[in-house]
Amino acid sequence: MKLVEALEKLSNANGVTGREAEVRELMKKYLKPYVDETREDRLGNLIAFKKGNKDAPTVMLAAHMDEVGLMIKNIKKKGFLQFAKVGGIDDRVLLAQKVIVHTDKGPLTGVIGSKPPHIQTEEERKKVIDADRLFIDVGAKDKEEAEKMGVQVGDVVSFDTKFVQIGENVVLGKALDDRVGCAMMIETLRRLQKVDCNVYAVGTIQEEVGLRGATIAAFQVEPDVGIALDATVAGDMPGVEEGKAPAKMGEGPVVTVADAGLIAHPKVLRLLIDSAKENKIPYQLETGIRGSTDAARISLSREGVPSGVISVAARYIHSPAAILNLDDVEKTVKLAVAAIENVSKYF
Repeated sequence: MKLVEALEKLSNANGVTGREAEVRELMKKYLKPYVDETREDRLGNLIAFKKGNKDAPTVMLAAHMDEVGLMIKNIKKKGFLQFAKVGGIDDRVLLAQKVIVHTDKGPLTGVIGSKPPHIQTEEERKKVIDADRLFIDVGAKDKEEAEKMGVQVGDVVSFDTKFVQIGENVVLGKALDDRVGCAMMIETLRRLQKVDCNVYAVGTIQEEVGLRGATIAAFQVEPDVGIALDATVAGDMPGVEEGKAPAKMGEGPVVTVADAGLIAHPKVLRLLIDSAKENKIPYQLETGIRGSTDAARISLSREGVPSGVISVAARYIHSPAAILNLDDVEKTVKLAVAAIENVSKYF
């Protein structure tokens, strides 16, 4: 399967944090031909293993399977659904979004609504509407009908956005943070032929609410080196000051120097930069981003794991739709492959 085809299927799948099963099954299917074994741990991480030489270093590649979304917390008497946010979502992007409520009886289409602007006060119109004042309308006439449709407290809600190509080498989709990392990890394992080091490819759970899956996965596999594959903020758009978000779409993979949870280990940083230079892969360096990745937790596992991050710059992550450049994705895969092939020279 082509890289972009895997990315499309992964992007369209539902995997709101804590409910990653659909994505995990796709990952298992796509990784199986390229690894020696796959298993699922107790909390739902997918752990795939490609065997290398016995005495060679062990590398853990991590890409999180979950996406930001919503969860039903109450059904009102008139059938409207109140929700809580799952992961970091800006309230400003929620109003009027088409969504899917995932019930035990099947998916329900809905829309996020609020008090109409026509009857808001002047003061109300000037303010961002808090998520607590928004609701989901699935067309139910009352609470009883909503429950008959299958809605219950705890159902997760994903954004109803379908993957599409919108420009030359540019695609739009939901959950590209971090389905792009998942797709890149699959392609990296496909391209790795005989490799000296041992490679664990881990699809992690619950990254968006505290990097939880990576914490327990790293403890299990005991890697010598950790590399997270993720998406990062692209700052090449109006309103972003130079230096606030230095990564740009179309300028190659982004190598993290430091973020809110990790200062990349010098050896890993050197490995990634040298591998990019040796293979003439353009790259960008990033520091100062407030967020963090699975690498932050991998690095703190057991007695410590030298770790780093390779990302793709994407616009509008943590929203109903993000966009990225497929050329960046291809080059990031090339860098991941080159780095893994070079690991034994550095560790």
